[in-house]
Amino acid sequence: MKSFRCLVILLLVVHFGYSQVSDFDHIDFSKADNIAKIHEGENLKNLPDLVHKLTSNLDTDVERFRAIYIWVCQNVSNDYRLYLKNKRKREKYKDDSLELKDWNDKFKGRLFNKLRKRKRTICSGYSYIISELSKLANIDCRMINGFGRTSTTAIDDYSSTNHSWNAVKLNGKWYLCDATWASGIIHPKNYGFKFDYNNGLFFTEPEFFAVTHFPVDTKWMLLEADKKPSFPDFINNPILYGSAFKTLESLITPKQMHHEISRNGILNFKYKLKQAIDPKTLQLKIYNGFNTETVKPSQVNLDNSILSFQYKFESKGFFDVHVSINDKFIATYTVKVSK
Repeated sequence: MKSFRCLVILLLVVHFGYSQVSDFDHIDFSKADNIAKIHEGENLKNLPDLVHKLTSNLDTDVERFRAIYIWVCQNVSNDYRLYLKNKRKREKYKDDSLELKDWNDKFKGRLFNKLRKRKRTICSGYSYIISELSKLANIDCRMINGFGRTSTTAIDDYSSTNHSWNAVKLNGKWYLCDATWASGIIHPKNYGFKFDYNNGLFFTEPEFFAVTHFPVDTKWMLLEADKKPSFPDFINNPILYGSAFKTLESLITPKQMHHEISRNGILNFKYKLKQAIDPKTLQLKIYNGFNTETVKPSQVNLDNSILSFQYKFESKGFFDVHVSINDKFIATYTVKVSK
């Protein structure tokens, strides 16, 4: 989702501890979640008061951050029309630096005025308000600016970022989260918004997060140097959907979006799951440019948390391949099948 350039420039040298979401398996977040629920409907006119209400009865920084994050995800709406307006203006003024700066300056004011008064915003607003509320709770939280890949977002202008999210420091380590994508669902036609919290975007494993998020400053991938993807690699990642973050812990193979194989060639899939699924709910929806065929993959195997399967392409053509589990899209690939 498009945003203006990051409002906060990160100038500090940061020491990273490489995080694992399992660091907090021992934490019961129900108290933090309940506090966020109790204060549903609170406004953003007095941020210190809101932070006090959300955090004063919690014992640890991770619980305090959780209450802030959940409250934002469940009370701030994603304003897609605002995003589209910003996108059109930025494209209109992309070759006129003065006009673009003037628009960005005006837009910042409109964005945060709408956020404070109506609790509606875009990704920059989500990441900004989470970082501000966290700072008031004495938690080190940063806005991260970069690129996000979704099924509806084509990254065709590498000079302009299109997404923002957060990194938060807890117990000496940094963790990643994306309140924009976690908060709910945008209707593709009327741009209405429905709250539908996705916990898979809370402290997502950095390597899996990097499939769909590429920060301007790659240190915020929170990955060792040999595991950081290049930007071309990022562009060639598969498309992942919200359900992927709910269902998968990691994507093992294929790690590329586009594939070329010969007729009767086989494409192998392997995912690491967060929890067991019913293999019978696994389907492939294959679009050939005219029709979509729903098929069952072959050689389906579920070994502990590793799901593997394959599909043989018997016909020549160009195909969009959508992986579905429990009637929810997980990932999309393209396959060109030649003779």
